[in-house]
Amino acid sequence: MPIVVQKYGGSSVADVEKLRRVALRVQQTRERGYQVVVVVSARGDTTDELLALAKQVSADPPRRELDMLLTCGERISMALLSMALQEMGVPAISFTGSQSGIITNDVHSQARIVEVRPYRIEEELARGQVVIVAGYQGVSSKREVTTLGRGGSDTTAVALAAALGAESCEIYSDVDGIFSADPRVVPDARKLESLSYDEMQELASAGAKVLNAQAVEFAKARGIVIQARTAHGQGTGTRVEQGSPGDTGVKGVTAEGDMAVLSAVGGPARVAQVLEFLDARAVRGRALAFDGLLGREGRAFIAVPLQDVHGLQALQRELGERFGESVTLREEVGAVTAVGAGINADWSLLRRALGVAEELGARVHAVHTSPLQLTLLVDKQHLKGLTSRLHREFLGA
Repeated sequence: MPIVVQKYGGSSVADVEKLRRVALRVQQTRERGYQVVVVVSARGDTTDELLALAKQVSADPPRRELDMLLTCGERISMALLSMALQEMGVPAISFTGSQSGIITNDVHSQARIVEVRPYRIEEELARGQVVIVAGYQGVSSKREVTTLGRGGSDTTAVALAAALGAESCEIYSDVDGIFSADPRVVPDARKLESLSYDEMQELASAGAKVLNAQAVEFAKARGIVIQARTAHGQGTGTRVEQGSPGDTGVKGVTAEGDMAVLSAVGGPARVAQVLEFLDARAVRGRALAFDGLLGREGRAFIAVPLQDVHGLQALQRELGERFGESVTLREEVGAVTAVGAGINADWSLLRRALGVAEELGARVHAVHTSPLQLTLLVDKQHLKGLTSRLHREFLGA
C-alpha cells in the first residue's frame, strides 16, 4: 500500500478534542488504503513553556540539556495521539526521533538531518500499524539527543517522506495553505495555490511561519511535493513543488521582528572573525548588507534570528569582551521581505519599495537583494505598516 506522511503542528494537537479530530483524520486516511506515518509537534505553547522554565534556572542554558528538555513536548504529543488512535480501534505505535532513525550532526538546538534509517517504522507499517513520530528531534552520531530548531517537525516529516518513498507529504496547520502575507497583518492576503521550492524557502527564511526553510530545502533536493493544508475541515491547500519557467512576479511579503542586527566595523578579516565567533556558538545569521569591505572601516550587517538564540544577554556580553565597540547587536531593527522569481530583473520594484518606506517615514538601515527576494531593514515599529503597504503595492491588495 502507498505511504502518506502527515505532520500536525502544535495548535492542531493542543487539547484532547483536537487530538481526537487528528486521530479521526488519520483513521480516514488509513481507510482510503494508505499506510500512515504521522509526525507531531509539541502541544500548544509547550515548547515556549519549557524554554521559559529553563531560563528561570539559567540565563544561558547548556544546549545539550536544553535539547533533553525541549524534546519532551513532542513525546507527550506522540504518546497521546497513539492512545487516541488505539482507543478508536486503530493499531498505532509511537516513536521518538532516535527510535525512528533520524540521524543528525552534532549541533545542539539547530541540528541538521544527515541520514534517515527508518527500519523500525517500516517494520511496524508492515504489521499494519499507524506510526506516530515525535518531530523536531533526532540523535547524533555521538548518540546525543538533538533538536532541529523551530519548525523542525516539518523537516522530520519531509525527511521521512523521502526515506520511505511516500506518495505525499502533508503539512497540517490552522490555515488552509500558504498566503501571500500573514492574514493577521494583511487581512486581504490571498491563498496561493502553488509555490516553487525556492520561493517557499525564501519566505520561510525571511520570517514566514508556515513552513520550515530546512524542510523545503530537503524536499527540493529529493523532489518531495509538500501539501500545506488545514487540519480543520476541507480545503485545497497549497502545493510546494518545482517551479514553472516564466512564473515570475512577487508571490508574498513577510516580516521578521524576532531578530537582532549585528553590526561589525572593520575589513574582511574582522568580518571573518565575527562569523567564526557566531559559528562557534551555533548562532545562524542572514547577511543583509556589506559596505566597503575592502577598506579598514567597512561595515557588515548580519540579521540574527532570535528564535534559536537561547542566551542573548550572554551573547552580547561575549561580543563586547571579544570585539569591544567595533561590534554591536541591535534589537530595535527588523526586516520586511518581498519574494518572487525575477523580482530584481530590474530596479523598479526596489525603487517602489524604497518610495513606500519613505512615505511611511520608515528609515531604511540596509537593503539586501537576490534573484528571488528584496529585503528592507527598518525599525520594528514600521514592520506591520510596511508589510501591508508593500503587499498592496506589489499584489494589489
